[in-house]
Amino acid sequence: MSRKSKAVSSKAPSQRQLRVGEEIRHQLSLALMRGDIYVPELDGVSITVSEVSVSPDMSNARAYVTPLGGVDADFIVSVLNVIAPDLQTWVASKVHLRRMPRLKFMADTSFDNAQKMSELINQLPPAASADDAEEDGHAEEA
Repeated sequence: MSRKSKAVSSKAPSQRQLRVGEEIRHQLSLALMRGDIYVPELDGVSITVSEVSVSPDMSNARAYVTPLGGVDADFIVSVLNVIAPDLQTWVASKVHLRRMPRLKFMADTSFDNAQKMSELINQLPPAASADDAEEDGHAEEA
């Protein structure tokens, strides 16, 4: 294997990592939506699984979740990490892999970051258009 191809593969996830992550995300979403694993602390809470990223060796998977409205995200992530082995077993029965990656849940902050960036962009002063600059230049000459 050449040095260049090794460097490229370490930066971007492989197609297999992406496929496995998407399948795990889909099964986790189904389990949480249908309540296949009942947890009293999560009763009535709608949870979105936005992404699952799998490590290159397929031994670990990080599931990024956010509750509807973003309320009590830290509490929900901690509850999900407690029941992660049960969810991992349930997902393993649905996804056919030689070895199921260990699940770790993390709060997804990408929606918050996108909202903050949108607010910052909206606060920028409007840029002068090219037509305005030309008009200003002609006005000074006259």
